[in-house]
Amino acid sequence: MIQYEKFILDNGLRVIVHRDTTTPMAVLDVMYDVGARDEDPNQTGFAHLFEHLMFGGSVNIPSYDEPLQMAGGENNAYTTNDLTNYYIQLPADNLETAFWLESDRMLSLAFDEKILDVQRKVVSEEFKEHYLNKPYGDVWHKMRALAYQVHPYRWMTIGKELSHVENAQLQDVKNFFFKHYTSANAILCVAGNVTVEQVKALAQKWFGNIPSGEKYKRQLPQEPKQTIGRKLEVKAKVPLDALYKCWHIYPRLDKRYYTADLITDLLSGGGSSRLYQSLVKEKQLFSNINCFHFGSVDAGLLAIEGKLIKGVKMEDAEKAIEEELEKMKNETVTEAELEKVKNKTESLMAFEDVPLMSRAGSLTTYELLGDANLMNKELEHYQAVTAKDIQQESKNIFTENNCSTLYYYSEN
Repeated sequence: MIQYEKFILDNGLRVIVHRDTTTPMAVLDVMYDVGARDEDPNQTGFAHLFEHLMFGGSVNIPSYDEPLQMAGGENNAYTTNDLTNYYIQLPADNLETAFWLESDRMLSLAFDEKILDVQRKVVSEEFKEHYLNKPYGDVWHKMRALAYQVHPYRWMTIGKELSHVENAQLQDVKNFFFKHYTSANAILCVAGNVTVEQVKALAQKWFGNIPSGEKYKRQLPQEPKQTIGRKLEVKAKVPLDALYKCWHIYPRLDKRYYTADLITDLLSGGGSSRLYQSLVKEKQLFSNINCFHFGSVDAGLLAIEGKLIKGVKMEDAEKAIEEELEKMKNETVTEAELEKVKNKTESLMAFEDVPLMSRAGSLTTYELLGDANLMNKELEHYQAVTAKDIQQESKNIFTENNCSTLYYYSEN
C-alpha cells in the first residue's frame, strides 16, 4: 500500500503528499491534464512542443536548469497522447527551490519569439531524425491514421505533420498555454522526506495565488466501432520486411483492460511466450516479434509487430500469427501459464514502486485517471482475471473486422 494525503487549493490545484523518511531526497511532480489528444487537428504537436518551451525560462527565472543544479537537483519531462508530466528530484532540504521553479513557469512562462524559434527547430529536427529519416520511423504515423478514423489518437505525440510545428505562431502557443496550463488542470505530488504541514505551507505560498483559470472540459469525438478490416502496404528502404497488426481494445478504467494487458504478456512476455516460442524459435519466420498495447486513457490499441526473416513470405508470416491467435480463442489457457504472467506483472509493479520518482509519477497519473488510490487496487484487478476471461476477450479482440494491418516491404 502506498500511503498518501491529498488536499486541494482554492484555485483547484490538487496536491498529493507521499511521505518517505527513509530517503534524504524529495520529488516534486507536476502533471497537466493535457496531451496530444487535446490538440486542434490542424495544429498538432503542440503538447510536445510545450514540454520543450517550459524549459525556456519564465519571467522571473530566465534559466530553469541553473538554480536547480545549484540545489543539487535534476529534472525531466515527458508528453503522451493523454498527459504532460514534469518532475524534479532534489535533496529534501532544498524542496522550496522546486516549488519556486515550477510555480513560476505555471504563473508566468516567458513567451518569446526567440525561445519559440529555437524550440520549434529542436522539435522539427527530432521529427525528421526519428520519424522521417529513420528506418520504419513512419510506422506508427501510418498505423494510427489507419486504425483511428475520428479520435485524436490518430496522430502521434510528435504531431501529425512536420509543418504544424514549423508554422506554430506565438499567439497559437499562448492560446494553448492559457487553455491547458492552469492550476485547475494540474496535479502536484510531493514525495520523500517531507511533512504534510510543510507541503501545505509551500503549496499555499508558491501556488496559492496563481489564478485558477477555466477548467478545460474534454469533449473528444468518439471512435466508432471498426466493422471492416483495414490494410495498407508500404515499400521503403528498410533492411527487412515487417508486419504490424493492431486491434482496438478498452479504455484504461475498463476492467477488461487488465485482461487485454495479460493477453499481451501471454503472447509476448519474454523468451517463453507463445509468439516467440512458435514464430521465432520453432518456425523461424520472424527475427523478433512483440505484442503490446498503448496503455492509453481512452480506448487504445493492442499491437503485434515483427520483422520477418529474409526470404519468408508475408502471407506465411501473417498466417502463422493468426494460427496463434486462434489458439487463444479456442483453447483455455492453463492456470500455470496464467499464474506465471500474473506473478510477472506483480513483480514488475513492485519493482516500479521502488524509486521515489516512480511512486510520485504513479500517484499523479492515477489521480489524473480519477483517484490516486487506484494505484493500490491495480493488483486486485489483475488477480481477478480468469482463464475464461482470457479466452472470451481473445474472441472479442482478435476478429478480422477489428484489425488494421500494415505490410511494410523492403525495397532493398
